[in-house]
Amino acid sequence: MEMGKKLVVLLAVVMMMGIESSRALSLCKMSDAGLEACKPYVTQDAPNTAAPSAQCCKALAGADLQCLCGYKGSPMLKAFGIDPDLALALPAKCNPPIAVPCS
Repeated sequence: MEMGKKLVVLLAVVMMMGIESSRALSLCKMSDAGLEACKPYVTQDAPNTAAPSAQCCKALAGADLQCLCGYKGSPMLKAFGIDPDLALALPAKCNPPIAVPCS
């Protein structure tokens, strides 16, 4: 269940990276800076198994995870280079771990 929530968070991150970075954006209460901070931990091209940065975890902690769950299972994840497994695992790697409410 937590994996689904993380996937949603990562999807949101990848989607935001594809949008013009010069604009101030927000997705499910995650700023473009927060999405950018999490991007290295969820992309297919550069998987990072290390713990996410404090900035990424702070963004995840303030995000509307229920909103992000709405992107779970979206085919857009792979189109944006998001690895679903990495995305689902990300919130649990924060200290303290962040619970994801996706069902």
